[in-house]
Amino acid sequence: MKATWEKILEYASMPLHGTMSRQLRKGLRLQINEGKVYEAAVLFLNEKFVRLTETDGTTVNTYYDLDKIASIRTVSPAEKT
Repeated sequence: MKATWEKILEYASMPLHGTMSRQLRKGLRLQINEGKVYEAAVLFLNEKFVRLTETDGTTVNTYYDLDKIASIRTVSPAEKT
């Protein structure tokens, strides 16, 4: 499943210029293991973990073991047809 989680996280984000980190796509929210919903986080993918960084006055880093992720939820606005 690790390769699948990596692909989902790559799809949900875009590279930050000049870094190895990725920023969540505009309007997309991310939830891992039915936990906190991230709206403006920066991701760093490693072969063993994913780090989500949020900055709102202070910087908070949250680390997830890729082998222990059970679910990833992406939430985005519905497209108007």
